[in-house]
Amino acid sequence: MLAEKTNIRRNDQVSVLTGKEKGKTGKVLKVLVSQQRAVVEKLNVVKVHKKPNAANRQGGIVQKELGIHLTNLLLVCPKCNRGVRVGSKIVDGKKQRVCKKCSGVIPSIN
Repeated sequence: MLAEKTNIRRNDQVSVLTGKEKGKTGKVLKVLVSQQRAVVEKLNVVKVHKKPNAANRQGGIVQKELGIHLTNLLLVCPKCNRGVRVGSKIVDGKKQRVCKKCSGVIPSIN
């Protein structure tokens, strides 16, 4: 399976387009490019039953965030404060992500 490129990166603010979390926004914790998914903070939370082991002596029920498919996420522009499509431009000799609505540069926070 080929890894696709994506405009969504870690620490980006994203909005969910479809599914049970539709309309909610959150910060991206991790991008799984090979699976085309992103883990978003406090969204798509499930309960996982863990057996006791050396690291977790007690075991029990743990809450965990699962990935959301990249096609169901939309990057939020800091200027517009809404979900927007993203283009790219060369600004100061570097390729930057640009908001299609306001033409503002979307910074990469890593």
